[in-house]
Amino acid sequence: MNQPSQVPTVPIFGIPVSRWGMTDTVQYLSGLIQSGERRPHQIITANPIMVMTALQDPAYMDVMRGADLLVPDGTGVVWAADKAGSPVKERVAGFDLLHELMKVGEDYHWKVYLLGSTSEVIQATAERLHLQYPGIQISGFRDGYFSQEQDADVIAAIREAEPDILFVARAVDTQEPWIARYKEQLGVPVMMGVGGSFDVISGKSKRAPKLFQQLRAEWLYRLLKEPTRAKRMLALPKFVAKVLRDKENLTKPR
Repeated sequence: MNQPSQVPTVPIFGIPVSRWGMTDTVQYLSGLIQSGERRPHQIITANPIMVMTALQDPAYMDVMRGADLLVPDGTGVVWAADKAGSPVKERVAGFDLLHELMKVGEDYHWKVYLLGSTSEVIQATAERLHLQYPGIQISGFRDGYFSQEQDADVIAAIREAEPDILFVARAVDTQEPWIARYKEQLGVPVMMGVGGSFDVISGKSKRAPKLFQQLRAEWLYRLLKEPTRAKRMLALPKFVAKVLRDKENLTKPR
């Protein structure tokens, strides 16, 4: 596990999830960038679907455990930490973390690279973020539809742009593994998968209304809007059942 000792964590089935809230998380990541060391760090926004995938796929578990920081994005992860008797301070949603980093970065004129989604969505995302955070330099962007044979060209473009932050929005089964595979080559201080955040920022889709967020039911809103997600969402009740069934082993080393 690469998470530094100063990060308080709670192990959820062997995956060390940060107990920090948003403020401490942003402060820590800002410090990594401002240090000037350029050492690469992978940030993963952990949710129950990712945890269940890791339990079924050893390679994905290695990716999760090898991350430099795992924040409690999914409300199910927050709930599981409570059940483990080691609660996290609050949910740290990846969408919100992206925006908080952009806010802080304005003061330092950080450079940000955007990778993923479609050409139309990524261009609209870049334009909207530039308008919203004019102090940030969007140092580059490209869509996420490229083959493994094109990885070297994509990495070269990112390295040439020298961003302080790399946000990646690709398919759930490739997003984190891709960052983990090329983390050292990319050499970006903070790299984070952001899922469907670009779709929301670009205006292609809407984030769940405040009521759903307050009820910790953003997953339900997404399911209602996109019924095709039903199969993937089956991991949620399985996660709940596993936490309740294996409560005594929830935080034991694996």
